[in-house]
Amino acid sequence: MEVDREDGRTQNQLRPLACSRNVLHRAHGSASWYQGDTKVLAAVYGPKAGTRKNENPEKACIEVIWKPKTGQTGKLEKEYEMILKRTLQSICILTVNPNTTTSIIIQVVNEDGALLPCAINAACVALVDAGIPMKHLAVAICCCVAKSGYVILDPTKLEEQKMKSFAYLVFPNSVHSVLTGGSVQGEPMEHGIITSVTHGIMSVDDYFYCLERGRAASAKLSDFLRRSLQQHPTDSSKAG
Repeated sequence: MEVDREDGRTQNQLRPLACSRNVLHRAHGSASWYQGDTKVLAAVYGPKAGTRKNENPEKACIEVIWKPKTGQTGKLEKEYEMILKRTLQSICILTVNPNTTTSIIIQVVNEDGALLPCAINAACVALVDAGIPMKHLAVAICCCVAKSGYVILDPTKLEEQKMKSFAYLVFPNSVHSVLTGGSVQGEPMEHGIITSVTHGIMSVDDYFYCLERGRAASAKLSDFLRRSLQQHPTDSSKAG
């Protein structure tokens, strides 16, 4: 069943994507990520010496600070921080710089749907820009389920408000590490999923349908991400 969307897209069509690196000169790494009218800035600071709170002699610590466009940080923003932290911890190689902390600051510039996936995409690019060791890249997508059962990808804020449920899905970009040296042993990630968060009422069938649609869309996001990174090779001197 084809569904008409207000912006003319098909159910599986993503909004126009744009990505820039090294947009904040005082950060060790930074990136901006656009999906349609949703825009997020991500800044990476570190790795820096671990604080007492985060001391770990065996591995590094990741902290995430979410800054909304307006107002104070609330319960939703704290949830986003937790999801981002867990996602980024799973893709970073934390044993390379033990007893250090890397801070990722997320600044919402404009919100028009699929905000958390945009933030995850921006954070991954900013980590690459900072030269942080990573097992692999990741791409995030939002899939929404309507009351009538159809699924749309990359919703606008208005579309999100009309949906009965949605899923934030994060997929591995590649089995290859962004470090020189290729893939990481024991990480068969090409068909895996890194993070999955659902909201609202969603049947098992709906979830697996979202998973199928999301995985297909992740290939398009991965291609865009690779092209963006190839245009601006990583400056390894920025880490440290």
